[in-house]
Amino acid sequence: MNLGIFNRVNLKECDGGGMYSEWASLTNVVRNESSDRESVLSKFPTETGKEVALSVVKQLISNIGITQAPGPSPLATDRDVLWCMEVICYGLSLPLVEHDVIRDCVHIYCDWLSVLHPIPNVSVPKPLLDDPNLYSRKMIAHLHNLFIPRKGEVWPFLYSDLGADTIRRQAVLCHRVLRTLQLVSQTSTIMTHETWEALLIFMLAINETLLATPTIKDDVGDQLCERVLSVLFEVWLLACAKCFPSPPLWRTLREMAVSWRHRTALIVQWSRLNLALTHRIIAFMCPSDFPKHQSGELEYQVPSELSNDAVAQAWFRFLHTLGSPVDLTRPQVISQTPKFLQYAMVSDADPSSHPCLNALPTNFLIAIKGISMLVDAFLGIMSEPLVLPNIEEDIKKETPTPPPHRRPAKSFSVSSVAQKAAGSSKSALIGLSGRAMSTSSSSSSTSTTPMTSVSGSWEVSTVSQPLAPGRPRCNSLLHLFGEWLFEAAQAGTALYANPNLSREGVGRRSGSVGSNPPEPPEDNSRYQAGRAMALATLCRIFCSKKTGEEILPVYYARFYLVLLHGLKMNERREVEEPLASILLNCFDLLRLDLDGIQIMVPHILEALERVLPDQDLVLKSTSVSMTELRRASIHLLLSMLALPLHFSNLVIKELISGGTDRPQITFGQLKSRIMNLLINALQVETDPHNTHLLLGGLLVMVQDTAAVEKIQNEDVFQYPMAASTHAADTANSLFIRATYLVCHRLISSWKSDLSISLAALELLCGLANTGIKGIERVEWERGMKWVCDYIVYQAWRPPQSHSKDLHSSIVAAFTTVSAWILSQPTLLQNRNCLYNVLEVIELGISGSKSQGKRRDEPIRMKDEKELKPVSMRVRDAAEALLTIVLEHAGYFPTPCGPESVSSLVDESVLLKYSHADATSFKYFILYNNILLCLLDDPLGNNEVSTPKSSFLFYQYMSCLLLLFPLLIYLFQMDP
Repeated sequence: MNLGIFNRVNLKECDGGGMYSEWASLTNVVRNESSDRESVLSKFPTETGKEVALSVVKQLISNIGITQAPGPSPLATDRDVLWCMEVICYGLSLPLVEHDVIRDCVHIYCDWLSVLHPIPNVSVPKPLLDDPNLYSRKMIAHLHNLFIPRKGEVWPFLYSDLGADTIRRQAVLCHRVLRTLQLVSQTSTIMTHETWEALLIFMLAINETLLATPTIKDDVGDQLCERVLSVLFEVWLLACAKCFPSPPLWRTLREMAVSWRHRTALIVQWSRLNLALTHRIIAFMCPSDFPKHQSGELEYQVPSELSNDAVAQAWFRFLHTLGSPVDLTRPQVISQTPKFLQYAMVSDADPSSHPCLNALPTNFLIAIKGISMLVDAFLGIMSEPLVLPNIEEDIKKETPTPPPHRRPAKSFSVSSVAQKAAGSSKSALIGLSGRAMSTSSSSSSTSTTPMTSVSGSWEVSTVSQPLAPGRPRCNSLLHLFGEWLFEAAQAGTALYANPNLSREGVGRRSGSVGSNPPEPPEDNSRYQAGRAMALATLCRIFCSKKTGEEILPVYYARFYLVLLHGLKMNERREVEEPLASILLNCFDLLRLDLDGIQIMVPHILEALERVLPDQDLVLKSTSVSMTELRRASIHLLLSMLALPLHFSNLVIKELISGGTDRPQITFGQLKSRIMNLLINALQVETDPHNTHLLLGGLLVMVQDTAAVEKIQNEDVFQYPMAASTHAADTANSLFIRATYLVCHRLISSWKSDLSISLAALELLCGLANTGIKGIERVEWERGMKWVCDYIVYQAWRPPQSHSKDLHSSIVAAFTTVSAWILSQPTLLQNRNCLYNVLEVIELGISGSKSQGKRRDEPIRMKDEKELKPVSMRVRDAAEALLTIVLEHAGYFPTPCGPESVSSLVDESVLLKYSHADATSFKYFILYNNILLCLLDDPLGNNEVSTPKSSFLFYQYMSCLLLLFPLLIYLFQMDP
C-alpha cells in the first residue's frame, strides 16, 4: 500500500504553490460580512428596538409549544415571516442581560429550523415550508449574533458571580443552537448545496468569533471551545458525505484553523478526527486481516454513507488543515494573526508573549501524539492514550451542560483531559490511564511557563507488539509524516532553524517572522516532550522496515541526524525525554538491515554507558518506567555484542565531520567498552527479567570470544581482530570476571531470588563448557567453593521457606558442580575442594552435615544421623554428583586418558615394588562378576609413606566399579 501518492497533491506552499492555490478564499467574507445578520431595528434607538423585539417575540414564543401545546403559525405570507425574522435577528443581538428575549428568539429559530427535517413541527410558518432552504439560510445567518460579543460591551463583570452566571446561560443557548444544527445536518434530506455552504460558513464564522481571539479565562469562547469545534468537524464530515465542500471552503477552513492553534481543544479534536478517518482508510485500503485497534466509539463517528473516495479526500485535507504542527513551537508564528495583532495594539507586550501561548508546549505534544497514533494505526500496533491529568482546569471544563434530557450525543467532543477515571470516555486521544503524565498548562493571565513531560505511551512492553505483515512501506509513511516528524524532532536543538519559510497561515508576515531570533534554550526545553514523541515515532517507523525494503537515503540521513542529537546528554548528565524515547522505541534498531546504521553505534553506546551503570539515574520524566528504560537499553546493548567480533577491523565513519585529526575507531576497539558496560550493568541491575537478559548476553559474549580466539589460533582460518593491548578483552579475562561477578552476587543478593539464581547457575554451566584454556586452577576452585556455599545456604533455609522452586535451585547448583568437575576433573585433586564437594553431597543425601553450622559443635558420625534429605530431587542430584566424583577422583592424570577407569597395573607390576611374593595376594569374588585382589604389604621403601594395602579389580561390568575408585583413594590417603 503506497500512501505516499497522497502527498503528490500537497506541494510546498512557496511562491503561491499549494493544494488550494488556484482557488479563492472566503476568509474575508466569513470575517467581515455582516449584512446578512444585521436587522433594520438596529437603525433605531436601543430602547425602541428592544421594546419591539420583546413584544413580537413574546407573541411568537407562545405558539411553538414552550408553555402550551404548539399550534399553526399565524404568519401566512413571506412578508410576515421576513418582518418577524428582522425582529428576531435584532433580539439575538441584544445585550446578555436581556437573557429572556434572547432565549425566546433561540427557541423560535430552533423550532422553525425543523423545516429541514423529514417531518417539520406544526408551528413552522407556511412560507418556510414552501421554501425551506432560503429561510433556513437566513435563520442560520441570524443565529451568528448569539455567538458574538456585544458592541461596546467590555465585560466589566467577567469574573464576578453575576458575570459567570450570565456567560453560563449564554453558553446553554449556544449549546441549543449547536444541537439543532447538528440534528438538521444529520437528518435533513432536502438541504441544497447553497444551504450546506451557508451552514459551513456559519460554523466557520462562529469558531472564528470564539476561538481566534487570545484565550481569556472562563469567557464564552473558553467554555464553548470544545463544543463548537466538535460540531464544526462533525457537520463538515456530514457535508463530505452529502454535499462535498468546494475547494474555496476547504481553503477557508485551513486558513482560519491556523489562527485557532493556540486552543488546545482544536489540536485534540483535529487529532481525534484524523484518527477516526484513518481507521476508515485502513478498513478499505488494507487487507481484511490487518489489525484494527480502534475503539468502537471512534468507528461510528465517520458517516457510513461516506464513500471510500470521499474518505480519502477528507482524510488528507483534514490532515493538512492546521499546517505544520511544528509551528506550535514558535509563538511568534502562532501570534501572527489579526486578533493577536489587535491585542498588541492595546498592549505594550509583544503578541508572542501573550499568556495563552503558554499552552503551546501542550498543544505541540498533543499534535505530535496525534500523528504518532496515525503511524501506529498504519503499522497495525496499539497506541496508548496520551495522559494529561493536570492540564489547566479552564481548558478541561466544558460549559455547564444542559440537563441530560437535552444533552446530545457528542461524537467528537473531547473528554475532560483531567477528569476522573470513572468519568472518562472509553477511548480517546486524551484520556486517563494508569500511568499519569504530569503537564501544567495555563491560558489565564496569571499562568506560569508550563513544563511538559511525556506520557507512558512510550513504554515498551516485555514482548514488543508484532507489526502487521501488510503494513505500508517506510517510504510511504515518511512521505506523509516525515517532514513534520523530522522537523519536530529537531525542536530545541542546534538543528532547530528559524522559521523563515512562509507557510500557510492568515495574517502571517514572513518578513517579521524571519526577523525574530530563535527562542532561548530555556524556552526550547519546554517543547522537549513533543520532540521526544516525534523521535519515538520515527524510531517505530524505521524499526518497521521489512527485509529487502528500500528507504530513501535522504530519510536515512535525516533520521541519523536527529538521532545523533537526541542521544546527547545535557550538562547535568540527566536522561531527558528525547533520550528516553529513543532508547524505549529503537531497541531493535541494530537488529535490522538499515543502511549505514553502524555509524550510530558509538553514539548509542555512549548513551547506554550513561544509563545502564548508574543505579541512581536521574530521569527528567516521571512517567518513564526505569525498569522498561533499562530493559530497552539492555536490548540495544545485546544487539551490539557481536559487532566487535565479526567486524573488528571495520572503520566507523563519523556522521558529522568535526574537522579534527581524531583517529577513526573500529568496531574492535569498542569490545572493551561493551564488556565493561555489560558487567557494570549486571552489578547494579535489580529487575529479574533484565538480569536474565544480561546473564544471557554475558555468556554469549564469553562463548563467542572463546570461539573467535580459537579460530585465530588456527593456521587455516585467520580472522584477525583489531589490535588490543587490554587483557580484559581475552576470553580468559572475561571468564574470570564473569565467574567472580556471578558467584559473588549468587551468594549475596541473588540467593533469595530463585529465578535469577537459576539463570546464574545456567551461566556457570555454560562457562564450564566453553573449553577456555589457561585459566588458573585457583579460579575454578574459588567458583566451586562459592557454588557449594550456595547449596549449603539454600538447604539450611527455614522449613517455611522451602518450595519446589527452592529445591530446583539446589538441583541446578548440584548440576553446576557436576559440570565444573567434568570440565576440570583436576579440581578433585585439591583436598579442600574435594572436601567441600563431599560435604554438600552428604548434605544433599542425608539432609545434614557431620560438621554442624558452628565449628564448636561435635562431629556426628554417619551412623548417628537420620536420613532426612531436603527432597527426593535434591537427594537424586546429590547421588548423581557422588557418582561423578567416584568416577573421577584419583584418576587424573592417568596414562590411559580421561575416559579410562582402568589401568595396565597387575600383580606382576606390584611385585616389582613389594618385598612379598605371589602367595601374598588374596583374592575375593564380589557380585559373582568382580575379582578383587588384595596385597597387604607396603610398596617400595618402608621409610616413605606408602599405602599399606593395594587393590586390583578385574570386572566384566564396568558400571559396578563406580564405588571402588573412591575406596582406593581413601586407602591411599590413610597410610
